[in-house]
Amino acid sequence: MDVVDTLKKAGIIPVIVIEDEEKAVPLAQALVKGGLPVLEVTFRTKAAAGSIARIKAEVPGAILGAGTLLTPQMVKDAKAAGAVFGVAPGFDPAVIAAAKEVGLPMVPGIATASELSQALTAGVPMVKFFPAEAAGGVKMIKNLLGAFRFTGVKFMPTGGINLANVRDYLAVPEIVACGGTWIVPKDALASGDYAAIEKLAADASALVREVRG
Repeated sequence: MDVVDTLKKAGIIPVIVIEDEEKAVPLAQALVKGGLPVLEVTFRTKAAAGSIARIKAEVPGAILGAGTLLTPQMVKDAKAAGAVFGVAPGFDPAVIAAAKEVGLPMVPGIATASELSQALTAGVPMVKFFPAEAAGGVKMIKNLLGAFRFTGVKFMPTGGINLANVRDYLAVPEIVACGGTWIVPKDALASGDYAAIEKLAADASALVREVRG
């Protein structure tokens, strides 16, 4: 799978924290129906691997990524569960090496020029700029591109992005997609309000089409 191309087609990637595996399938169905088929299920809970496996088995339209991969074991667990790409909040050579070993395309996190340089040296074609808004937002990404654009690096900013500012990010050609936690509000997921989640996904998908055509 070409992870850059796949994420670019989606434009916005829901960043999901699932506490209960029973909610995984209806949640994924709502997001796919709303027009956001590429999902990042974070490994912040014990339900992450099981949720990915269940979504893979029951929601054929979903393209599954595993987020918050902090250790080589998490990478292996994500691959075994069915993830087709991985995301990390930081850059760790051991995590990158584990991802290469198991064949999991990896998007490591960076927030500085030094971290970006290390990621490129490791052969990573795309990085997660995190935490996006706190680390300088679109202005910081453009400043980094001033020095690194010639490398062909692509960005997936995440952190503090919402409907009010995502348009500015999507307008930058080197930004492949944006990660968004706002699409799956904790209260909506807890109450099982999948219609509300589908509506948020549909609004985000419409905005991507509006900006990118």
